[in-house]
Amino acid sequence: MHNIDIELVEMTLDVMKYAIGRITATSPEFGRPKKEEELRKLVGETVTDKGIGGERAFELFRDVLVKATVPIDHPRHLAFVPAAPTRAAIMFDLVTSASSIHGAYWMEGAGGIFCENEAMKWLVSLTQLPAGAFGVFTSGGTAANLSALVTAREQWRKHSENLNEKGLIITSTGAHSSIKTMAKVIDVDLLLVETEDLMSKSALQAKIDTLDARQRKRLFAVVATGGTTNAGIIDDLSGIARICEMEKLWFHVDAAYGGGALAADSVRHLFNGIERADSITIDPHKWLFSPYDCGAVIYKNPEQAKDAHAQEGSYLDIFKDEGAQGFNPSDYQIQLTRRLRGMPLWFSLAMHGTDKYKWAVEQGIRLANLAGIIITETPLVELVREPSLSCVLFRRIGWSPEDYRNWTYKNHREGFALVTPTKWKQGAGHETVARFCFINPDTTEQDIRAILKSME
Repeated sequence: MHNIDIELVEMTLDVMKYAIGRITATSPEFGRPKKEEELRKLVGETVTDKGIGGERAFELFRDVLVKATVPIDHPRHLAFVPAAPTRAAIMFDLVTSASSIHGAYWMEGAGGIFCENEAMKWLVSLTQLPAGAFGVFTSGGTAANLSALVTAREQWRKHSENLNEKGLIITSTGAHSSIKTMAKVIDVDLLLVETEDLMSKSALQAKIDTLDARQRKRLFAVVATGGTTNAGIIDDLSGIARICEMEKLWFHVDAAYGGGALAADSVRHLFNGIERADSITIDPHKWLFSPYDCGAVIYKNPEQAKDAHAQEGSYLDIFKDEGAQGFNPSDYQIQLTRRLRGMPLWFSLAMHGTDKYKWAVEQGIRLANLAGIIITETPLVELVREPSLSCVLFRRIGWSPEDYRNWTYKNHREGFALVTPTKWKQGAGHETVARFCFINPDTTEQDIRAILKSME
């Protein structure tokens, strides 16, 4: 199966033809999921003793299986946080895989790691963290948040009185779900500031003031959000930074979604205070136009991360040798084996330049503001709150949660759009509302108006 033969050559041509077609498709077909038993009936058993052959396997994927998936880069995919990787980044993702580079240590991956680090320098510059700050690419925001908070906890545990204590962190109810998951993984307790709007300095201080002496001793970090997934809300980063400095707490900013907006001059001021963070999460596969999966964690002091994450083993000693010395990404996050996730971003940045990235991010913000204007002018819908970053929350007047759900499925089933409802806290309860999240600069005003018209 490692032979280079005519079957491999023909398969390569088929794959490249498909890839070229997919990359150049500006409005790919909307697939929709099928039940597992339906797919099994359509494709049969694919992994067998003798194999079904590359031609048949690829035919099943191209003609059946890919049609049971949703293209995240469709201009009318406005649900969750979609993605719109550049063609350059997608093409270089092929190069990244074909090059078969192990991205954990400089000894094996120096050239590729150099590429990643060039892209990372740009990300760090967006944050305006002080000199010496740096980071690494991860599989996504969850791995980045986990890496950052493990680093924070290990710094806290350098004080002997904390060695046998269970840690405690504070975030808001609007924080990403991965913060709650990450707290379980590292076995720390989580306290929530009860707000889906921005977490303010005063609200955070009020929560800290409720802690008893034992809880305060266990508190070691605060997680602020730089652009909530649900509504694009940015916490009071300057105020939170001030409290963390006074209280000697690790200040982490989860900007997995919103971090892309650091490139946009129109909203950069909303992130003031992020430069005082101890660690920051940004996902280039969200709003910086990289293919999945590509997250990033950035540290004010990378040596603290190295203290927490560098692995030891006799088989790893050679990587630490003077002759192999260089920047080793595995020392700064939870994974040892890693692919060079940052290389597609580097290539796209090198090809297009950062000005085009700024334009593309600004376009998402412009689309959100345009949608807000159109919604205000449309009788059957109304804004729930003003657009924030590239998120827009709005309601269809008179609709029940079932109406939103049926509308979502109808549009998806017809291959028209994917726009899903969410919930927004109204008083003591939660209201079901509709939500746009604009990432793809190819989305048009006509797309927005057509989706709203589908609610009539």
